[in-house]
Amino acid sequence: MSSASADLSFFAERMSHRASLSEADRAAIAELPHVRRRLNANTYLIREGEPPRSSCSLLISGMAFRHKLTVEGARQIVSVHLPGELLDLQHLLLNIADHSLQALTEVEVADIERDVLQDLILTRPAVANAFWVDGLIDASVFREWVLNVGRRDARARIAHILCEIAVRMRGAGLISASEKFVLPMTQEQLGDATGLTSVHVNRTIKALATDGLIEHSGRSISIANWQKLRRVGDFNPLYLHLDQVSPRFDSPLDALFISAGPA
Repeated sequence: MSSASADLSFFAERMSHRASLSEADRAAIAELPHVRRRLNANTYLIREGEPPRSSCSLLISGMAFRHKLTVEGARQIVSVHLPGELLDLQHLLLNIADHSLQALTEVEVADIERDVLQDLILTRPAVANAFWVDGLIDASVFREWVLNVGRRDARARIAHILCEIAVRMRGAGLISASEKFVLPMTQEQLGDATGLTSVHVNRTIKALATDGLIEHSGRSISIANWQKLRRVGDFNPLYLHLDQVSPRFDSPLDALFISAGPA
């Protein structure tokens, strides 16, 4: 259920890095009426071909992913989402879902009515700008994922996705620059995100570990050689637009994260 004490200040803070917001704008976002739900891993929030729900979901905890299916049932994961991200911004205006959205882990979401969000962006231009930027960054990430699947080899694809998740987790404040991170994706899911088989994913991760680029235990990943992993993954974080995400990047390692130049 919604709770007056559990406001959306964290979301207002995040959106304030997308565009310049007044205190009134931030308060309007933080005080959005919402209903909180906990969902199990693999639960569908949206199914392709169906009308979206009357509300948009803001991810509070856990991870989610978008995907599409071929007629034969083959799945392509097209994005992974972290806490603080609005999961279905496009359905604020579109009437039919063109992809599916699923919980990757157990998640908590805040459901905000579509008409409430529409009213917010129509009456507060700065908030509308922040939402525009949020959608544009989503689109930028989608373009990079297309490039990753279409033009990089298996080793680069896996290295690239590990780099991205680490940087985005750091930007969201989920890990420090030196911490390990848990990537709660099965080898099948990693394969569906990179266009590889589970066997190929397993072999590639082992090779990255053997070469000293990463250390892994189960789903716990530690980047052992960041610069080399960047080079192998052809990872340039420019597409993440980190200057409009978070002020958290302040250590020497973070300087590598936000460098727009080639690895």
